[in-house]
Amino acid sequence: MLFFGLNAKAQTENSKTETEQFTETLMDYIEGTANGEPNRLKKAFHPDFNLYSVTKEDSLNIWIGADYISNIKEGEKSNRIGRILSIDYENDAAIAKAEIVFPNWRIFTDYFLLLKYKGSWKIVHKSYTWREYPKTIEKN
Repeated sequence: MLFFGLNAKAQTENSKTETEQFTETLMDYIEGTANGEPNRLKKAFHPDFNLYSVTKEDSLNIWIGADYISNIKEGEKSNRIGRILSIDYENDAAIAKAEIVFPNWRIFTDYFLLLKYKGSWKIVHKSYTWREYPKTIEKN
């Protein structure tokens, strides 16, 4: 009976929809960064990915992905809240948008390009921007 249960579970995992599969990849990024789990980031990102943003001086900033992941320390939680805003895909290519909130500091908007190869979705590109977290108005 136990063997049947394990087989049924494996069959269920293999039948995840595409949306469930790339949502899982994005959540590996979101939760991996929030909870200090660099292995989840390694699972989510292609090894050669980079991050891109524009500096205050209006130049392109390119951050090597491996350096980004190395800044995530095992077990070191951060005060960030992430959520997926949108996903669009066709066959083996997808784009996604997420929001990462650092309360009382900044709100980041992340744009991802994902590709499915060798049976799994990987983030191959991340571009991001940010805005200041809104200041609360104190009532008298």
